[in-house]
Amino acid sequence: MNDGLIPRRYAKALYKLALETGETSQLYEQLKPLARGIKGLDSLKSALLDPEISDEQKGASMSRLIGAESGGSLDRFILLVIRRGRVEYLRKIALAYLELYRDENNIAKVEITTATEMPRHQIDDIVNVIRKQFGQDITLEVETAIDPSLIGGFAVKIGDLLLDASVKNELNKLRLELHS
Repeated sequence: MNDGLIPRRYAKALYKLALETGETSQLYEQLKPLARGIKGLDSLKSALLDPEISDEQKGASMSRLIGAESGGSLDRFILLVIRRGRVEYLRKIALAYLELYRDENNIAKVEITTATEMPRHQIDDIVNVIRKQFGQDITLEVETAIDPSLIGGFAVKIGDLLLDASVKNELNKLRLELHS
């Protein structure tokens, strides 16, 4: 089985459970840090693979790390994943769950990357342009990042769509034109 199929199956199962328990939004928020790659996960990986440590201890440690409620749906789900020997897929399962949740709830993830800190009103202007393009009925989940290598300007990523209005991109285009 490939690395995409396993996480999607587990994410769908978790989403179905969350629908039944009314916890879709709660799990969405709890899985965000895991999807981003939380601090301490690398040091926990060796413990999660250690056969001397019980599955229950592994599950409890992982649940504490991501803030899952003890005995809750996510806590039980993590233990199931560990018992099935799929612990290496936890981050990908979290990513798949977030994607499924966004699809089901008409949420678009927007990543705005700038060379330096951008004033809030300029970010709001970019978001308003995006909202006009996609319609008012979509919720935009905006994340910002700073990448000094852009030199100036910004890049906006919405799903698979990338709008690169950075100085770095313009210089690369100019370089390609000069070499062709």
